Amino acid sequence: MAKHILLIIGGGIAAYKSLFLIRVLARRGIKSTVILTKGGSEFVTALSAGGLSGEKVYTDLFDLTAEAEMGHIELSRSADLVVVAPATADLMAKAAHGIANDLATTTLLATDKRTLYAPAMNVRMWDNPATQRNMKLLQKDGALFIGPDEGEMACGEFGHGRMAEPEAIADTIEKILKGDTTLDGLRGPKPLKGKKALITAGPTREPIDPVRYLSNHSSGKQGYAIAAALGRLGAEVTLVSGPVAIDPPACAKLVKVETARDMLAACEAAMPADIFVSVAAVADWRTDGCAEIKIKKGKSGIPALKLVENPDILASIATAENRPELVIGFAAETNDVIKHAKAKLSKKQCDWIVANDVSGDVMGGDHNSLIVVTKGGEEVFPKLTKTDAARRLAEKIAAELT
Repeated sequence: MAKHILLIIGGGIAAYKSLFLIRVLARRGIKSTVILTKGGSEFVTALSAGGLSGEKVYTDLFDLTAEAEMGHIELSRSADLVVVAPATADLMAKAAHGIANDLATTTLLATDKRTLYAPAMNVRMWDNPATQRNMKLLQKDGALFIGPDEGEMACGEFGHGRMAEPEAIADTIEKILKGDTTLDGLRGPKPLKGKKALITAGPTREPIDPVRYLSNHSSGKQGYAIAAALGRLGAEVTLVSGPVAIDPPACAKLVKVETARDMLAACEAAMPADIFVSVAAVADWRTDGCAEIKIKKGKSGIPALKLVENPDILASIATAENRPELVIGFAAETNDVIKHAKAKLSKKQCDWIVANDVSGDVMGGDHNSLIVVTKGGEEVFPKLTKTDAARRLAEKIAAELT
C-alpha cells in the first residue's frame, strides 16, 4: 500500500519548491494531500498543487462540505506523516503554542502523527530567540526538522534560512516512513518493554490446484493494528501474517505465510513468547492434496473436493510446553456471539477470547465491536476504529501482565 503524506504549504517564496516536492514524492510512490494556507496561496495556486498531487487541495477550515465530515480531524490522521514545507516562523510559533485559527494550524493540533518541518525564512527571523525557542518546543513534542540550509535568500541576505531542497526533504520523508510515525509510539509509556508478543493476522489460503484456493474475507487490519499497538507499548512483536494488501507496522517482525500449516510452523518457530494473540482467520479445512495442474471443466461435471481438517493453531499454542503467559484467541461469529466465545474459551484452553460479530462489514472494514470474554466475565468495547480497538485491547493486556 502506498505511503501518504499531508503537505502543509506555508506562506513564503519557497512555496514553489513544495510543488517540486510533490512531484519527487510521486515518483517514489508516495502520495501527497495538500493544505494550502492563505499565505501559501499568494505564491502557488491550488490548481497547481492539485494537478501535481492528483488530489483535492484543502484551504478553508470553514468548508461546509468538508467540515460536515470533520475534515480537519480526518486530514490530520489519515496520512502517515505531516510535512510543513515551507514552515514559516508564524506556522512554527502557532504550532508550538497550540494556536489553531485556520485549517493548517487546527490540523497540526489535531494530528496523532509526527510532523516534519522544513523551515524557510529570513536569516534574522530564524536566528531570533523566539523562533529558536519554538523549534525546541516542537522538537520536545516529537516534531522533526530538516534544514534550513545556508545560502543566499530572496531578500538578498546570506545565512541559514533557505528551505531544504525537495530531493533532500523526500529522502528524509522516506527514512521517517520506515519507522513509527505515530505520536503515541513516541510519547507513550512502555509497560510491555521486555515482553515478547506473537500475533497472527489475515486469512490463510489452502490451495485446490495451482490457480485456485480456499480462503475468507479477512483483511488483516485488526491483527496488524494489534501488533502495532503492542509494539507502541514496548513489546517485541512478531507478526505472522497470511496474504493481505496492507503494510506491516514498522515495530513488528513480519513473517509471511500462506497456509494454516505454514502459520502453525511459523508460530512454533517464533516461540517462546509472553503474549500470543491469535487474530488470523485460519481456514478450518484444506483439500486432501493439491492438484498438480489446473482442474478443467469436463463432461464428468463438478469435481468433488475431499476436505481434511487443518491444525488448530490456537489450541496448539495454548497447550504447548512453552505456553505463553497470556494466550488470547479471536472468535469471529455471525450469531450467538458470547455463547460461542465461551465454548471456544474452554475448548481451546486459552485465557481470553475476543469475540466479534462479523455478520456485517467487519471483515475488510475499518471498525469493530469487540467483546473480551474471560473466565471472570465479559467486557464489551463500543464500536471503535480497528486502531482504537487495538489500542484498548493492548492496554488491557498490559494491565494484566504488569
